[in-house]
Amino acid sequence: MNSTGDPLVGRHLRVGWWGLLLFLTMGGGLEILHGLKLGFYVDVASDTRRLLWTLAHAHGSLLAMIHIGFATTLSLAPNWSGSRRDNASRNLILSLFLIPGGFFLGGLFIHRGDPGLGIFLLPIGFAFLFLAVWRTAQAMSAQGHEQ
Repeated sequence: MNSTGDPLVGRHLRVGWWGLLLFLTMGGGLEILHGLKLGFYVDVASDTRRLLWTLAHAHGSLLAMIHIGFATTLSLAPNWSGSRRDNASRNLILSLFLIPGGFFLGGLFIHRGDPGLGIFLLPIGFAFLFLAVWRTAQAMSAQGHEQ
């Protein structure tokens, strides 16, 4: 539990900080692959893989930080409760898995320079992210937070 007593705040803080650790570690791993000049990562034929894995790292890191911001937002919006709040939370968590996962899987199995089928997770993940941000923006407007 956390100081606000809200389990969702604690959940998003944990998801955010563990996610940030995971995706920053991934970024370090990508730097090692690049530094060792491993062919499956740095060859010209692997441009798509390198781009998609870099996007997985960057989007994952950003989404992890968004979770930390969401936890802060929840603690500042004590009147926001109910199904829309829970829906925003679930959608945000799903987006953390689907967006970087889609980039990573798309780069894992490339076909003649084209991403693998994992790339199709992206539009679903972005839809979940959009809904989470939309619900949060609606809630903040209803809270009257103009500070």
